[in-house]
Amino acid sequence: MNPVRMEFTGTLNKKMMHALCKTIHVEKEHVFRSDVPLDLSFVFAIQSYLKNTNAGELFYPRRTPRPTPQLNDKESLIPQILEKDVLLSYPFESMKSFINLLYEAAEDESVVSIKMTLYRLANKSQIVDALVEAAENGKEVVVLVELRARFDEENNIEYSRKLEEAGCHVIYGLNGYKVHSKLCLISRKTEQGVSYVTQIGTGNYNEKTSALYTDLSLITGNQEIGKEAAEVFAALLRGETVEETHLLLVAPKCLQNKVLDMIEEEIQHVKNGEEGYIGIKINSLTDKVIISKLVEASQAGVKIEMIVRGICCLIPGVKGYTENITVISIVGRFLEHSRIYRFGTKERENVYIASADFMTRNTLRRVEVAAPVLDERLKNQLDWMFETMMKDDEKGKCLTEKGIYVDRNLHVQKLNSQECFMRLLMQMRKKDRNSRKIFRRKNGIGEGERIELQRDITK
Repeated sequence: MNPVRMEFTGTLNKKMMHALCKTIHVEKEHVFRSDVPLDLSFVFAIQSYLKNTNAGELFYPRRTPRPTPQLNDKESLIPQILEKDVLLSYPFESMKSFINLLYEAAEDESVVSIKMTLYRLANKSQIVDALVEAAENGKEVVVLVELRARFDEENNIEYSRKLEEAGCHVIYGLNGYKVHSKLCLISRKTEQGVSYVTQIGTGNYNEKTSALYTDLSLITGNQEIGKEAAEVFAALLRGETVEETHLLLVAPKCLQNKVLDMIEEEIQHVKNGEEGYIGIKINSLTDKVIISKLVEASQAGVKIEMIVRGICCLIPGVKGYTENITVISIVGRFLEHSRIYRFGTKERENVYIASADFMTRNTLRRVEVAAPVLDERLKNQLDWMFETMMKDDEKGKCLTEKGIYVDRNLHVQKLNSQECFMRLLMQMRKKDRNSRKIFRRKNGIGEGERIELQRDITK
């Protein structure tokens, strides 16, 4: 593959520039001079140096991902997940529980196969190690490795070789589409037939970024979700994309249209004299079709709240067009990376977590998966998280009708949503050293105690 652009610092004479362009086959208009250093690795050296000095005020307080109280890692994880769904929230909760699940599946005699889509991996990936162990133990391991994951191409090629050498069936992407979904399917053979444990996430299977990015990971024993995940993998093995789904939203053919349908449903509720609500958290918004539908919903009177960290091609607050739309952007200590879709008021709410932003590249040119959150406990948790982020006036900026971001003053003491989530987890674990047992109660995870803590933290 030929380079598409060339960047350089300093100065180059015309003769040297011409020679370089000819050698690497780059047009002159794709050559750029920059004053910014091309290699920024020296920054890490500066960071290490400063940490050894008395410059502590330059650094955030240490925050370490905590084990989730939803699972007891000292006991078998699969039965716990089959009993109730689990929602991990990174980097506040550790990825370790999911990694342990993979190792358990690698050793479990009832497990017949593990299937995963891999986009970006850590340099020393325990995920890959667990898959290798599963293959060596005789499990069918099917892995789709996206070789076009920008900046990680070389890393993914090396891991692909390692997986193949262990006996894994490796699929090298999908012709015409980049596979960006975060999907894992564990299939078990039981007396009742095939049983599934499915994981759907918003972020990569990367131990390093799971401590730096905010992401969500749903692990469920819902068999209908498992069957649809199996259909996704079956289509990928055929070199195809899924044509139709019921529960999952799967791009490129079954996500954008279903999102549009759910927006339309909220419009109809308003026209019938009821309340309509849409809540969206994504990284970027550029999909013209979805933007047009959101404008239509706003004009109909649907209340729309959006958390868009990066590019947002919709201007909120324009009278007669987008006056019912609020857009904020949160740029905090951790990179906001989770995607949440909320449609409908509380009594009829549909909630999804997804790998897809509302960008045309995601909705029409990539394989993406959004999963419904069906457990009421977890829906309540996501609702609270979303509402807390909408109240963030320390790291959250509001996009105005003039297209600029402004500070907000909603509280006497500024609210930092990321710190709220970290404090909640720490307080829950501190409140009861045996919280894992509490979380395993059938009626919920000490639900009353959790709600009270949530209220205290966000006051």
